[in-house]
Amino acid sequence: MEASATAREEQRGIHLGRWIVGALVAAFLALLIYGLTTKGHDDRIDKALAAGRPATAPAFSLEVLERGALPPRLERSVGGALGQSKMSLADLQGTPVVLNMWASWCTPCRQEAGRLERGWKTLGSRGVLFLGVDIQDLRGDAHSFGKQYGITYPSVRDAGRDSANRYGATGIPETFFIDSRGRVVGHVIGVVSDRQLVDGALAAEAGRVAGTSAGGRSFKVR
Repeated sequence: MEASATAREEQRGIHLGRWIVGALVAAFLALLIYGLTTKGHDDRIDKALAAGRPATAPAFSLEVLERGALPPRLERSVGGALGQSKMSLADLQGTPVVLNMWASWCTPCRQEAGRLERGWKTLGSRGVLFLGVDIQDLRGDAHSFGKQYGITYPSVRDAGRDSANRYGATGIPETFFIDSRGRVVGHVIGVVSDRQLVDGALAAEAGRVAGTSAGGRSFKVR
């Protein structure tokens, strides 16, 4: 009887040891997966701009959410790409771009919506493309936002925030100014002002580094 009880105790000890090892392995794997899938702030663009250098704009290929109304000059250069279901950054080579990251649920984005549309009306005719990147949003809500604020420039949709991560955006709105060679020459964090918008767009047009600057309010996202 005593030997039997000892055997049972040993068996329970073995099972407990296996359970502890299994739990530790599971915890290690969870931490490993978290480390692989959770990225810190990618500041390569801002570091390059701070050093007075342009940064290669991260590539993307995203669903066309709104084709927008293009002036003739841009219709000839990028109209075909915007008529497709998806558009890539490579489709925009040769065109300076004001890339604005936004979402319908982003309160600060509402502050700059009219300003961006006015900038588009002025600078689009010069051949500067305004492009919205709608992130972490529902299509219906995004369409409603565009109608509410009278947005006529094109937008693409990122159902997650992969594009924001690649650009190093920590929140929205954020605006990136990309020259015709596909290089980021300027970055505004937060609501963009009229002056920042014009300066950044002209820098993109000229291929001149404008640097990184702080705008107004922003909505931090994970």
